[in-house]
Amino acid sequence: MQENLVIVESPAKAKTIEKFLGKDYKVMSSYGHIRDLKKKELSIDVDTLMPDYEVPDEKKKVVSELKKNAKTAKKVWLASDEDREGEAISWHLCEVLELDEKNTNRIVFHEITKPAILEAIEHPRHLNMNLVNAQQARRVLDRLVGFKLSPVLWRKVKPALSAGRVQSVAVRLIVEREREIQNFKSEAYYRVNAVFVIENQDSTKSEIHAELNKRFSNNEEALAFLEQCKNGHFIVSSITKKPLKRTPAPPFTTSTLQQEAARKLGFTVAQTMMVAQRLYEAGRITYMRTDSVNLSGLAINTSKEEITRLYGENYSKVRQYHTNSKGAQEAHEAIRPTYMKTTAIEGTNQEKRLYDLIWKRTAASQMVDAQIEKTTVSISITPESEKNALKDLQFIVVGETMVFDGFLKVYRESKDDDEQDEEESHILPSMHEGEELERHKIVSTERHSMGPNRYTEASLVHKLEELGIGRPSTYAPTISTIQQRGYVQKGDKEGTKREYVVDTLQDSQINSCIKTEMAGADKGKLIPTDIGIVVTDFLLGHFPNIMDYNFTAKIEQDFDKISEGKAEWHKEMLSFYKNFAPEVDSVMNTRSEHKAGERQLGIDPKTNKPVFVKIGRYGPVIQIGTADDEEKPRFSQIPSSKSMETITLEEALELFKLPRTVGQFEGADIIIGTGRFGPYVLHDKKYVSIPKEEDPFTISLNTAIHLIQNKRALEAQRHIKKFEEDENMEVMNGKYGPYILHNGKNYRIPKNFHEKASELTYEQCVDIVKNAPEPKPRRGKKQ
Repeated sequence: MQENLVIVESPAKAKTIEKFLGKDYKVMSSYGHIRDLKKKELSIDVDTLMPDYEVPDEKKKVVSELKKNAKTAKKVWLASDEDREGEAISWHLCEVLELDEKNTNRIVFHEITKPAILEAIEHPRHLNMNLVNAQQARRVLDRLVGFKLSPVLWRKVKPALSAGRVQSVAVRLIVEREREIQNFKSEAYYRVNAVFVIENQDSTKSEIHAELNKRFSNNEEALAFLEQCKNGHFIVSSITKKPLKRTPAPPFTTSTLQQEAARKLGFTVAQTMMVAQRLYEAGRITYMRTDSVNLSGLAINTSKEEITRLYGENYSKVRQYHTNSKGAQEAHEAIRPTYMKTTAIEGTNQEKRLYDLIWKRTAASQMVDAQIEKTTVSISITPESEKNALKDLQFIVVGETMVFDGFLKVYRESKDDDEQDEEESHILPSMHEGEELERHKIVSTERHSMGPNRYTEASLVHKLEELGIGRPSTYAPTISTIQQRGYVQKGDKEGTKREYVVDTLQDSQINSCIKTEMAGADKGKLIPTDIGIVVTDFLLGHFPNIMDYNFTAKIEQDFDKISEGKAEWHKEMLSFYKNFAPEVDSVMNTRSEHKAGERQLGIDPKTNKPVFVKIGRYGPVIQIGTADDEEKPRFSQIPSSKSMETITLEEALELFKLPRTVGQFEGADIIIGTGRFGPYVLHDKKYVSIPKEEDPFTISLNTAIHLIQNKRALEAQRHIKKFEEDENMEVMNGKYGPYILHNGKNYRIPKNFHEKASELTYEQCVDIVKNAPEPKPRRGKKQ
């Protein structure tokens, strides 16, 4: 009989823990939750709101193995993560495996190290049902909202849509930001910069870059100022030196790690959590789901030792941080390396980079402030024709000198808009008050006021946390889900070309020129799709409570109360549902003349029929005519470059110029059209996608033929070898190397055959197919 069985939720975690425990312990994994609500039905009794859990088919084998081992073990230890989700996993294990509470111990630890595991074994506890119930409340509430609202969206907006409690509110944030950007009226102003030259003691010359302390509202004012500067004198009127200090940021929480990894490493939030999970399970870092900035005494002491060893005693400063967040769930530690002596690790490139970030942030938090001397130089302007300086106008120069780098030797925290926050200032040459500077040039540049920034994943996480919506551990799945559902896309906005004026005073001449820039261009930002906007407007109009930021934050506080034993989860859910259910029924049964998002753009002058923009089966469309007309309405898909909200009647009618025939090739028509997946060339029943840089309305016959021939060449490269013995067997070239296509299924070719894939015999291919695991059927091709 096995003495001890330890059950964790992850095989990687099991492997790490097994190294620390002796032969009397067997460690097994539950592979996450072994029981959950049924996938395709509500799985909640609407009268009692009690959940109906099931063991899914894919978990039955795991459960069978765990049951068998649990029965033969003298003692069972449940060692899932120490948060609500982990507690719920342990509770489901207890229920499904029918464990005897007397012989079952719940153990928790914040890091997967030998001392932490042995300490946990020495101090086991029972299940914390308050944490379990908080997780059940979240699961039930999210299921009720999702399963009740989604059918409303199917009927009122578009089939196959879905809603989510936190996801829908996150989309609302992105939609509202997009509208703020659209409604923002940019105003021009004129920024004046000067370059002065000063002679150093060694006869070399240095340039000094300064900015005028006023921005002009029009070009005339800016030119008048440059005129006054033509024969002016520029005198150093004051030099102010001020000592400054910069203090390190606290160690990482889940949220700040997600934000910094996005800014510094370019990781998505989901990517950060996946890599952090691997580091935790390998025993490299402490638990990565935490709201706490606290460090243990051991961590502080080992950090001090390592900082002193690497940088010297004068760089070390012991700091203890405290969590101010009201919603902080558990008394965890911050995210930190398990061993500060390990400054670098082996692993994937992503693991190395994220570990390095965590190590540096932890080390910096235990280091002294950076000491900086900030120098501000004011330069007065005296026109030749006037005795006094131009009143209130001065050029300002700011420079910084690093007196002692302190924590900056290791780490500098990023901000969401680093390009607008130039912390790095240059060191200034020696100057003294009353000194006259030589003018090299003064430049007036037309600029435009900037509207709000679109959200990045990092700034969205920051906003969600600021509003108290969701929990940091839920941000990764939330941001992934809203993109997968097509409500938000991480895309590029091309922007629009804009002219601006640059006036330069050099010597005694003012030269003016007009330059161009792309205004409003954005890369990799979160942009709402038309579907996302329509769904948000619909939910806001009919379910304002669900979409209310305060309501969503209050729900999180209710979950916290349940986890603290201050509220009963079942009563809280019943209280919510008694108001929510009638609201859903009322909206579902309300008849409306138009579907959500539908609006009339105007009248088609050719047919005198109304032109509508609406959500169709495959997304946003333009419709000419109505269902009541004798003729069927005509439809055209709206391209991704256009928006339902801003498209004009003229732009909509332009779409109906497609499909158009541009000519013939090899005796068949070449047709340009647009469909569900964008614009295309159709020739001989075969589709070729038109690239973004080509306009389907102006694309030429020669370009279309070139696209057709390119696709044929690529197709030819994909086909390596066919066999007379079986026309359904073919060796193909794919994205990840050669493979065998047989009866519509793909089979991997072993790596040792990759270089000689074209020499494979029919018998060898049959053998590979026969011995390969059952593959998934191929997906249907997109045009």
